[in-house]
Order: sequence, then structure tokens, then C-alpha cells
Amino acid sequence: MTRGFYIGRFQPYHNGHHTMVERIADDVDELVLGIGSAGDSHSTRNPFTAGERIMMITKAVQEFDITTYAVPIEDLDRNSVWVSHVQSMSPDFDVAYSNNPLVIQLFREASVEVRESPMFKREILEGTAVRKRMIEDENWQSRVPDAVVDVIDEIGGIERIQMVADDDSNGR
Repeated sequence: MTRGFYIGRFQPYHNGHHTMVERIADDVDELVLGIGSAGDSHSTRNPFTAGERIMMITKAVQEFDITTYAVPIEDLDRNSVWVSHVQSMSPDFDVAYSNNPLVIQLFREASVEVRESPMFKREILEGTAVRKRMIEDENWQSRVPDAVVDVIDEIGGIERIQMVADDDSNGR
């Protein structure tokens, strides 16, 4: 049995992530989805809580024939021990999946096999672009799985991100 690990902030979990999970599901028997920056929420960059992101991911990946585990990973601002931190928060895994150069380097230095995958429509499927569409009341729903739309509706996510994006700092 092979267990993979894929980390992201998933703010929100979008169709690019979903395509990556679908591709990984062809390679491994089980998949751990590490929810990065788990302690961050209620900001324009990180509007959703770790629990809300777990809901998004759990509901969205049900369509794939793979056992998944969504685990929150809080930030650790010490790159030299980051992999051991991730491993301490996660079920054991055999291979990590990432396209982030720093993450790839850190896993390789820790002797963890890393597989890269081409990004799927990165120019339109990026969390920043999806969140911008949410803030500006544009169509964001087509860029995330239907299950994620349902979770964001359930938690009042659009109202939240629009509220936190509307600050009183006069552009600061």
C-alpha cells in the first residue's frame, strides 16, 4: 500500500486542487491532504478556518475512489524542521506531492520522495483569483467543486470574505 501527502492552504479548495487530487489518486492507495496555515482564518488571504477547509475537502473528494485524510498543519517558521513537524501531524506517508520549490527542497533534504505534477489551468485556478472573484461578487462557483460551493454557502463564506476585505485602513 502506498500513501501520498499533498499540502496546500486550500483557501478555498478549487478545481486546480481537485484535478491534482484526481491525478494523485491514480498513483497511491491513500492520500493525506495537509491543510497548511491551519491556524489562520478570517482574513482576505485566509478567509476559511481549518475545520471549514476540512469540510470542503472531505465532501469534494468523495467522488474519488481513494481513502483520504485531511489533517490541519499549523505554520512553523523554521524551515529546517518543517518536514518533521508535518510528519508529526500526519499519518505516515511514502511520497509527497508538490509544485512549490521550497516544499520540494525541504522534503528532498529530509529524504522524502517528491513527485511534481503539472498545474491545471494555473492562470485561472489560483486561490488568489478565486478569492478576488468572491470579494467582487463575480462568478467564482465555476472554479470550485460543487461541494465547495455548498460549504461556502452554508458557512456564509462570501459575506465573511467581503467583510474582512472591506477594512477601514484607507488603503494601508
